[in-house]
Amino acid sequence: MSTALDRARREYLEQQVAAASPERLVTMLYDRLLVDVERADAAQAASEWAAASAALTHAQAIIAELSGSLDDRWDGAAELRALYTYLTGRLIVANVAHDAAATAECRDLIVPLREAWHAAAAALAQP
Repeated sequence: MSTALDRARREYLEQQVAAASPERLVTMLYDRLLVDVERADAAQAASEWAAASAALTHAQAIIAELSGSLDDRWDGAAELRALYTYLTGRLIVANVAHDAAATAECRDLIVPLREAWHAAAAALAQP
């Protein structure tokens, strides 16, 4: 039963991603990035290192996707890419050293970025 439910969830997510606008895809990535970092934080607090590692590794993959999607024609691309590089390094430290402070730092950097991307996407959606 749970296999059918898992499959249905995957199919639903695939449909949501396929139908999403580019700006919606970015906000979806940021939403999941924040979820991963918050899950890692909770797992670290509970000394559940495997769960923390899985969440932090997934967060790194999202950062790589966000970085790879930057358009170098945009004036802010280099600065945002540098921030993504910094975040990746801190996520690695958080994972390898079981450093909850590094995880919290990443969350504190991600939250305003997520809010800014959501605001930008909302502005684009308005006529």
